[in-house]
Amino acid sequence: HQKAAKNIACQRTSIIKLQRTPIMALRLLLCAIALASATAFAPPAFGISSRTSSSLLARSGEDSGGGAALAKPKVQIGQKTALVTDTKQKVVEKKKVQPAEPTFRRDDDFEEAPMFKVMLLGDDEYDQVHVIERMQAIIEEMDENMAASIFTQAQAGGKSMIGKFPYERAELYKEQLLRSDPLIYSDIEEDKKD
Repeated sequence: HQKAAKNIACQRTSIIKLQRTPIMALRLLLCAIALASATAFAPPAFGISSRTSSSLLARSGEDSGGGAALAKPKVQIGQKTALVTDTKQKVVEKKKVQPAEPTFRRDDDFEEAPMFKVMLLGDDEYDQVHVIERMQAIIEEMDENMAASIFTQAQAGGKSMIGKFPYERAELYKEQLLRSDPLIYSDIEEDKKD
């Protein structure tokens, strides 16, 4: 019975040892990697720099395995060099110019564009409301009272002036009034300056 107990105890310890062996191996591997990376990327210890160690290796005759040799200057320290400068510069002085009185552009006498009258022609067939609404819609500055008075003057006298405009604008208003449905008749007359 004691032998059986000793066998069970030995088996347990060997199982524990087997279970610990992979863990121990993993720990040992991680420690080795950490140590290798720490020494690879750590600054040199004991006051020896990498430049000094590489120069020691190069002097001792060992081949360091690549890299260019340091360049040696051709000029020795303490050697005097002569610097010859033979440059001639021509200095040109610019005269300061006093600004003159400002010149103004000549004011040309511009002729004003000729103005044309747009005349509303009176017609018995007109609907007063339609003519007033259309004149307000076509001509920007026209209000209802002005349109009503122009309409009554045109009906009473045969024609009435709607306004004075440059030729292109007067022609546009005449065409827009003519395109109204029902038609509104108008005419263009040149404004004579006396």
